[in-house]
Amino acid sequence: MKDYSQIPEAKMAPTRADLDDILSTVFAHSGVGDVARLDRAVKDRGDGAIYVLPARHAARLVDPLLSHLAQALARREQTRLASSPPIRLRASVHVGPLESSAHRGDAANDACRYVDSNAVRRAMTAALDHGLYLAAAVSDTVFGRTVRADRTKTLGVHHFQQATALVDGKAGFEETCWLHVPGLVPALISPYLTAGHDTTSPTGAGTALQPDVTDAGTGEQEGPAPVRQKGKASGKARLVQVGRDYVTAPEQS
Repeated sequence: MKDYSQIPEAKMAPTRADLDDILSTVFAHSGVGDVARLDRAVKDRGDGAIYVLPARHAARLVDPLLSHLAQALARREQTRLASSPPIRLRASVHVGPLESSAHRGDAANDACRYVDSNAVRRAMTAALDHGLYLAAAVSDTVFGRTVRADRTKTLGVHHFQQATALVDGKAGFEETCWLHVPGLVPALISPYLTAGHDTTSPTGAGTALQPDVTDAGTGEQEGPAPVRQKGKASGKARLVQVGRDYVTAPEQS
């Protein structure tokens, strides 16, 4: 969660409880119903969590879960009391082998590094600038097995912005990832990845959605509600996103 460390101490637990409730609902709505049954499969990070899931859920964690999560965060923002802190979330989806009993391994570490990467921090800035509350990174491995393999129902390659995930202080970590901000076209994320944009972000690891590779496959999924998003475009045109695709149209004042 962005700015979690700046929340007054008395409100940290209730805010985290709100996020846990949102995630439980979103997992169920996305057809991922066995989260709680995996032994020690939820690792609390204070400002976020790591969820360890069978690899058969990989496609669902990308689509529809990310869209459902963005919608749930937006609903909370519309209804929360002024005294209740907002929840702005960075997330990642990664896949890899983990030690079976404690679910430890490089895959879990890398899932957290994607969340902490400069690329996702910049995507988070893009989201906030456009009134949105979620920025996600999908690892190249997951992207290849889900989106590029045509296992996602509503999201395609053109809904993601390719980037390189780097983490300050982690010189050995440099991985391709695919950024997704539900409700925002990649053309509006891309400018934020240049050196001219500030990448400073307060401490906060967000939520890493980490599937295990002990199983594989996908199932039926429920698609998210259509989203309409406007954005600036160069030249005499504007970008209009309807139902997760965007078209060019004459410039309007």
